[in-house]
Amino acid sequence: MGLWRGLVWLVLGGLLILRPAPAMADEAGPFSDWAAVVVAGDWHAHSGAASEVFDNARRDIAKSLIQIGFSADNVRQFSVRPERYAKVGALSTKPRELYETLGQLTTKATGGCLVYITSHGAPEGVVFGEQLLAPGILAEIINRTCADRPTVAVISACFSGVFVPPLASSDRMILTAARPDRTSFGCGEADVYTFFDACFLQEIPKAMGFPALANGVRACVSDRESREGVSPASEPQLFIGPHLRPVLALFPFAKPSGGQPSR
Repeated sequence: MGLWRGLVWLVLGGLLILRPAPAMADEAGPFSDWAAVVVAGDWHAHSGAASEVFDNARRDIAKSLIQIGFSADNVRQFSVRPERYAKVGALSTKPRELYETLGQLTTKATGGCLVYITSHGAPEGVVFGEQLLAPGILAEIINRTCADRPTVAVISACFSGVFVPPLASSDRMILTAARPDRTSFGCGEADVYTFFDACFLQEIPKAMGFPALANGVRACVSDRESREGVSPASEPQLFIGPHLRPVLALFPFAKPSGGQPSR
């Protein structure tokens, strides 16, 4: 972590001289040593009927992360019904399973962390299998496993803005689907993705990096909600810590080879 801190201060002081990296580093890419977990937290539509909306996003967001440069060996998927998705090695959506898996991943992939959760939400937290995962518990999981390495956390759920204060730190970026007091949209029985997840998948092939992706997603959600006449607006929230902000430009996305993943 001393190297990461040193890089921050070099950038802040304007002393960083960009020069061609060795060929091996170029091939590896800035996210090849990041740990990533993508979690589907529920399998119901807002009506209570069965729905694939969260597992669809879980599957295709994991694919998109690999397309922009994450190593498939360092990406894990979680589902409430993991037996249905054994082909991708889906794990069970449980807090203990997330904690242990992220801990294992961050032991070998030390560059950074990405946590993406898509589910239903409430002012007290996010639906996480049979439980409600509180913001403080998720913050403790990330604190213990990712520590102060660069971390991106995306929470796609109603009221998910409640996660920003507990998760926020100088080396983190937090993107949520809604304000703390607002719902998000698109988790019906016939929906393929929620509005937020659809926008994430739509914007990721276009973005150069995470800040541009976050801004694109927020604009996309606002436009979709306006076109469909839903209200009040969800107003996705974005936080970028002061140590992470000036160096995010050093983490560009690899160019996707095929656009948005197919269903």
